[in-house]
Amino acid sequence: MKQPWIMLLLIGGVLSVRAQPVMHQPDPYIQQLLTRVSADSIEASIRRLAAFGTRHTLSPTDNDTFGIGAARRWIKQTFERYAAAGGGRMEVFLDRFWYGPDGRRVDRRVEIVNVIARLPGTDPQDDRIFIVSGHYDSRVRDVMDSLSYAPGASDDASGTAAVMEMARVLADARFPATILFVAMAAEEQGLIGARHLAALADSLGWNVAGMFTLDIIGNTEGDNGVRDNRTVRVFSEGVPSAETPRQARLRQAIGGENDSPSRQLARYLHEIGTRYVPELRVKLIFRRDRFLRGGDHIPFNERGFAAVRLTEPHEAYTRQHQDVRVADGIAYGDVPDRIDFDYVARVTRLMTAALANLAMAPPPPAVAYIDARRLSVDTRLLWSPPRAGRDRLAGYYVLVRETTAPLWEQKWFVPATDTSYTFVGWSKDDYFFGIQSVDAQGHESRVLFPVPLFR
Repeated sequence: MKQPWIMLLLIGGVLSVRAQPVMHQPDPYIQQLLTRVSADSIEASIRRLAAFGTRHTLSPTDNDTFGIGAARRWIKQTFERYAAAGGGRMEVFLDRFWYGPDGRRVDRRVEIVNVIARLPGTDPQDDRIFIVSGHYDSRVRDVMDSLSYAPGASDDASGTAAVMEMARVLADARFPATILFVAMAAEEQGLIGARHLAALADSLGWNVAGMFTLDIIGNTEGDNGVRDNRTVRVFSEGVPSAETPRQARLRQAIGGENDSPSRQLARYLHEIGTRYVPELRVKLIFRRDRFLRGGDHIPFNERGFAAVRLTEPHEAYTRQHQDVRVADGIAYGDVPDRIDFDYVARVTRLMTAALANLAMAPPPPAVAYIDARRLSVDTRLLWSPPRAGRDRLAGYYVLVRETTAPLWEQKWFVPATDTSYTFVGWSKDDYFFGIQSVDAQGHESRVLFPVPLFR
């Protein structure tokens, strides 16, 4: 199959290290989706969430204007309004459960409620689920103070508003795979809502192909005085949290510390950002999260799912978990007037583009191997077709990078009729390789890192 958007350079049957990379043209449909993202809509959502006074997990649930109960009812009603405007395909439901006391950050029995909008996939054979979340609870300095003013504008009304905006923009979309837009609860009390949802996904056998949490994406000026409204950080684990002893021994023998499914998801965001939102630099941070902090991606990592965190470029600790006040001439507190709404919209466009690409792409190959059955100066990759989506499979990309390179450096196209590829003269000792599925429009799956085939 000849693809006009692919450029290859073969020299005497041997791939040149200076080969031209694949040249991508953005999908016009996805570009059109991105024009729907509105900074004004995001601002309205952030200000509305802040107006509930506090969204602390232990705050009142029976008040119409104050506390977490009012906030989650408003989120649900807004999701329902977006679903109706999108033709009714998107479904809205509550993931509710009782929790506590736990002797730590929850001192009584309380109902925890994740608010979820589900955009079902159109391919019954494609069971992949992509989750994007922001947590809607908030706090002040005292984590048990459930009544003081805690607007939580950046942490994390910004992420929640971005998720709601994505649901609004994509409500009428028809993708083969399913997307869950989640307003997560009780993050500040110990990632409680995310732990419950990750455990539920694990117990029900959900094929969570990627989880993204947007947590603190509203401030563009850090406590270091640096202002940067053109960078978003993406945190990802290297060694999988759920790695088995056998997988650990294999990794220790042949490498792969930077090739976990979560790290591949982070690289995917980087490539999509370059293609669709070039005004936003996606800065990959090769650690699971920041020092002394955690996010809702972690419970998904611990359950073996690929999950990453997006957050603003510089920390503003004077705004995180602070009582709203002025002390020694310094303004403390996480209030809406300090949010850069245009920046939140840029991050929202990045995530919208990534979700659309992932949900339209065929799934990755079912399995992938690097042939290690004999010593050779060549490298042979083998793989099996994806378990679903073969009707929209145009072929595969094989990717290469130096072992010290953070990003994939080169990729080549292999037609769908082939399930192996040999790099003549390229030693498997000197490079890392990956394989991903691609359709005729250039929508790529997450990269699959091949494991050695010894016999």
